[in-house]
Amino acid sequence: MSDTHAQTVAYVRETMLPELEPPATERGVIKWMRENLFAGWFNSILTIFAAYVIYKIVVGALPWFANGIWTTDSLAECREILQGATGGCFSVLTERWNQLLFGFKYPDDQYWRPTLAFVVMLVSIAPVLFSHLPRKMLILTGLFPFVAFWLIWGGTILAPLVALLGFVAAYIAFKKVEHQSFAMGLLAGLITAIVVWFVGGFVSGAASNVLALEPVASRDMGGFMLNMILGTVCVSLSLPIGICLALGRQSDMPIIKWICVVFIEFIRGVPLITLLFVANVVLAYFLPPGTNFDLIVRVIIMITAFSSAYIAEVIRGGLAALPRGQYEAADSLGLDYAQATRLIIMPQALKISIPGIVNVAVGLFKDTTLVSVISMFDLVGMIRGPILASTEWNGVYWELWGFAVFVFFIVCYGISQYSQWLERQLQTDHR
Repeated sequence: MSDTHAQTVAYVRETMLPELEPPATERGVIKWMRENLFAGWFNSILTIFAAYVIYKIVVGALPWFANGIWTTDSLAECREILQGATGGCFSVLTERWNQLLFGFKYPDDQYWRPTLAFVVMLVSIAPVLFSHLPRKMLILTGLFPFVAFWLIWGGTILAPLVALLGFVAAYIAFKKVEHQSFAMGLLAGLITAIVVWFVGGFVSGAASNVLALEPVASRDMGGFMLNMILGTVCVSLSLPIGICLALGRQSDMPIIKWICVVFIEFIRGVPLITLLFVANVVLAYFLPPGTNFDLIVRVIIMITAFSSAYIAEVIRGGLAALPRGQYEAADSLGLDYAQATRLIIMPQALKISIPGIVNVAVGLFKDTTLVSVISMFDLVGMIRGPILASTEWNGVYWELWGFAVFVFFIVCYGISQYSQWLERQLQTDHR
């Protein structure tokens, strides 16, 4: 074959053509708009109509924000400065921000305590939400409830310390007896915790001035801080209780099964506001005279019971979605019920149930505003009560309610976005 021939076969290409960029309509913003906004004449009409509505809203609201007043002491001063022009009186936020966030009775010089508790909460939940973080950080997660209680409510540090020691002793007792029977381990742990708490109560009472912060009564809690307390505690408690209720409803033991069924169906058939009235009024009639049962604890119990029933049904749906082969595989490995549930069944059921659990959690956090109907001054209660009742700010509505919408949206949207990210991380199926 001669070396002078550049092409040995006329109809076979021996060199690649240079790569060309895809057409402009098949890449970038133009492709996204064509596929998502203008995919057909009907979608194009909807896009144009939605753009027109957004334009009218922005044009109408922009002067209200741009001309907003932030430095006055009353609504009358705001109106005097505006002189009939369009503008928001945001001074109510700068003048009453402490009441919106912490209530009107929490000591002003102690705001650093709930603020520090919030920062510690963000750090402590990080290893739970993100599995790539060091597992040793879970120690912070276990310590957080006791530290947060001491920071927010104050008093001596010995009270939460004794509670922590009770849980640690209960866990050690449970691990010692677990190999004999799971139920015996739970019983041993419960008895050990009660003994430690009983003995520790005398010790903490005798040394009440050890590392003590200024005590703050529960009736002095308010503002968005109260919503965060109720939402965080109730969501954290309702998830494990809901898991137990879901497993109990599927139990082969009739008594346990029917107790769970009756509890779930009764709670799901009663409005949450009714349970809150029970916590506020009716529950006191069942207690001995002179008993001081903290109102926040009563509300936490009712909200937790309410959300646990819904989470139990969500998790039961996840358990029902698992194929029977998963249970049989656990049996073939020689695992007992507790091991099979913890290692095989429940991780898969929880992954399936993530959207439903997040839906209940978001709804629960928003429902914490219902405590305002039983005279608890959360964020909504502060707006409806002390702030709008004052002569300085009577008549300010959009600014206050817009602030409430903003803070609740930030929290709920963050929860939703995390759940979607978690679903993508756990998406191990093949498509």
